[in-house]
Amino acid sequence: MTTFRGTFLDTPVSPFHGGTLRAEADLAVTVEDGVITAREPYSADRHPDAVDLSDGLVLPGFVDTHVHFPQVRAIGGLGMPLLDWLEQCALPEEARLADAAYAASVATDFVSGLVSAGTTTALVFGSHFAGAVDALFTEATRVGLRVTSGLVLSDRILREDLFTTPERAFAEGLELAKRWHGAGRTRYAVTPRFSLSCSEALLESAGALLAEQPDLWFTSHLNENLEEIEGVQQLFGCDYTTSYERAGLLGPRSVLAHNVHPSLTELMTLGRHGAAVAHCPTSNAALGSGLFPLGSHLALGVRVGLGSDVGAGTGFCLFKEGLQAYFAQQLLGRDGHRLAARHLLHLATSAGADVLGLADTVGDLEVGKEFDALWLRPDPDCTLAVALTHATSYDDALAKVFALAGPADIAGTWVAGERLTP
Repeated sequence: MTTFRGTFLDTPVSPFHGGTLRAEADLAVTVEDGVITAREPYSADRHPDAVDLSDGLVLPGFVDTHVHFPQVRAIGGLGMPLLDWLEQCALPEEARLADAAYAASVATDFVSGLVSAGTTTALVFGSHFAGAVDALFTEATRVGLRVTSGLVLSDRILREDLFTTPERAFAEGLELAKRWHGAGRTRYAVTPRFSLSCSEALLESAGALLAEQPDLWFTSHLNENLEEIEGVQQLFGCDYTTSYERAGLLGPRSVLAHNVHPSLTELMTLGRHGAAVAHCPTSNAALGSGLFPLGSHLALGVRVGLGSDVGAGTGFCLFKEGLQAYFAQQLLGRDGHRLAARHLLHLATSAGADVLGLADTVGDLEVGKEFDALWLRPDPDCTLAVALTHATSYDDALAKVFALAGPADIAGTWVAGERLTP
């Protein structure tokens, strides 16, 4: 049993549905076997051995709903739209993961980056190579992260050294799923890269694997870039969402990244299937993809979480993604969904947990959930520390955190009560 003392902030009730920021100072949170068993005012007599996190703020661990394992070393490729960026920056690096030793070194960098950014749970775009996917799961397991990931599938348009076949994709995916799905904190996701780089036969193979193993997850990209969308229409003769629906890939365990340019029909289709969307605002801005219509998704029942989308995204930390999400909605003006700091925290934590089917386990710091948390403790001489000193409320403090905080301000990350050491 471990008790943590500190100021705890979370959003157990969605601010999008009337919830507010829950903030409790000098609280004692007791954890037994990884699960929170009590929340009560701190008392030196009752909690003599408490881990003291009172110098700072304790937040739920971040949940990243879209991030690319092979691209950690490709961050910063600015000045290009999506398809040019893939060709020049991302795909050459992804091809290098055919080498097992190189893939293992990238996995170390990747997992370390997530932990340092306060991320405790992630839906990860894996690699085109089964050995590299093994390396990712192995490193995530060693460190203790919650990771859902899978083999990335393509058989056209991209580099030929990244291609697979429908038969091989099914066989390798099934073997990886048997090895990693439900093994500790890892789960398997069927992962076509995007419809543009997948034949109908390859998407059908992905659907067949989901049909055979219905508790697996599905993730891919959707409606990110106008040129990409036009290409999908030409190849499939239908909208982007329908290309996945035809292959049996949409359901409550489906998470599609971006969806910057959806049609009303597509949003209704996603809502009908219970599918979710990973909003990746720094990537959308860096690639010039567009401004995400958050309000339309929420209005039609499409769940939304935040994704860093490293490496088109500009870093692992969801503080930055939350701030950019705020900017995007501001820039949309009357068409935007106005966000407060509590919305940003919710998107980065509870909403992401819901998107990944983990809302009963993580996402906030309620009794009965596992203690996944980050400790924000900025250097006392930095601007964030100065701003927090002058905060007028916890809502104001949280706004200052999203405006100014980054990985350097995160002093510790816990999963199920265990502090992670990358």
